Amino acid sequence: MFTKSELASENRVDLPMDFGRRFLISVDTEEEFDWDGPFSRTGHSNISVGKLQRFQSFIEKYDIKPVYFVDYSIVENDEAAAFLKSVIAKNTASVGVHLHPWINPPFEEEVNSHNSFAGNLPKELEEAKIIALRDLIEDTTGAQPIIYRAGRYGVGPNSIEILAKHGFLIDSSVRSRFDYHDQSGPDFSNIGPEPFWLRPESLLEVPLTTVYSGIFRKQGDMLSPLFNRSKTASALLSKSKMLQRIPLTPEGVSAREAKEAIDVALDDMLKLLVFSFHSPSLSAGHTPYVQTDADLDRFYDWWREVIDHLLEREAAPISVDQLIEAAGLNGQ
Repeated sequence: MFTKSELASENRVDLPMDFGRRFLISVDTEEEFDWDGPFSRTGHSNISVGKLQRFQSFIEKYDIKPVYFVDYSIVENDEAAAFLKSVIAKNTASVGVHLHPWINPPFEEEVNSHNSFAGNLPKELEEAKIIALRDLIEDTTGAQPIIYRAGRYGVGPNSIEILAKHGFLIDSSVRSRFDYHDQSGPDFSNIGPEPFWLRPESLLEVPLTTVYSGIFRKQGDMLSPLFNRSKTASALLSKSKMLQRIPLTPEGVSAREAKEAIDVALDDMLKLLVFSFHSPSLSAGHTPYVQTDADLDRFYDWWREVIDHLLEREAAPISVDQLIEAAGLNGQ
């Protein structure tokens, strides 16, 4: 996916001395669909769109400006479009591109698991889909997005060139320390959570944060194949607490685990923590993680507990605009 030169230590971003400890909250803002079923161009819904404002109102109480990565189905929805236009106008959130190829024109590819990763598509088709979505977002909201996250984290060999060509400043498609190669997707198992340059001082990669915890955490990268290719080994390591892989998300991760991951990341001097979740989790019954109203209450309790812990650890929220400025991307 990435060449060795792109992952070299000299490509790590040099954030300012006064950057401190910061965190970014991102939302993969997308339609509801059957997570266990085949991919389809039809048959989805947008029920959770009506729940976006509740989350936005909740997060604004902490002076947090999230980034909503929106896909084609969302930006086509009038209610969602009005919400996005409102938060952009008030400068209370940012909007990015989130490509689900199977519902995003032009429709030229066969719908299957392999093609659900946009980076597997022919370069011209991947580019056309990204630009179609970016332009629709701009036409609908009045703001041109400059941050991208591929659906299913599905960047490929042409993605970087496409993003750089069309003026994107940040990619956040890398889910650090996860491997999707068995589904025909990318392998991020050897990529850590630190931001790095994809194109020097013009295109920044901001991975979703995943850390290893436990007595063998320093050997986590070496043992990563056990997590990515053996469910049994992964379960044994996690249950024994010898080695846990913890992504920063309320989906499938307890608040206790998330706080432990935060402490590990900050103690390891990671300056930027990136959280994420899927917008259908804002409504009960649409993801495996929020099935009931009680689950939804626990979802918001998770955020209260985790944000309080971040603030106690003197980690401050950061917006996309602030991150762009801190990385020296303004004017590129």
